[in-house]
Amino acid sequence: MLRALGEQRRRAILRLVTDRERAAGEIAAEFDVTRPAVSQHLTVLKEAGLVTERREGTKRLYRARPEAVERLHAALDAIWSTALDRGRALVEDDEG
Repeated sequence: MLRALGEQRRRAILRLVTDRERAAGEIAAEFDVTRPAVSQHLTVLKEAGLVTERREGTKRLYRARPEAVERLHAALDAIWSTALDRGRALVEDDEG
C-alpha cells in the first residue's frame, strides 16, 4: 500500500478521490500528463486496494476506499510515532 503512494501523482490522485467519486477523465484533467499515464496510476492505486473502480456506461469512476485510507493513516501514524520516540531517545541520551 505504501509503495503505491511513493509517486507524487498517485498521492494527488488519492486526495482527489477521497472526498467523492470522480471519472477518469475528470481526474486526468487535473494533471499535465497523458490520460494513459493517469490510467496507469489509477491501476496501481486500484491494485494496492486504495481505490475502487465502478463503470457507468462508458465512464470509469474512481473513489478512495475509506477502510484502506484508515489503514494508511494508522500505518503512517505508527511510523511517525516510532520516529518521534527514537528522536526523543536520542535527545535524552545526548542530554544525559
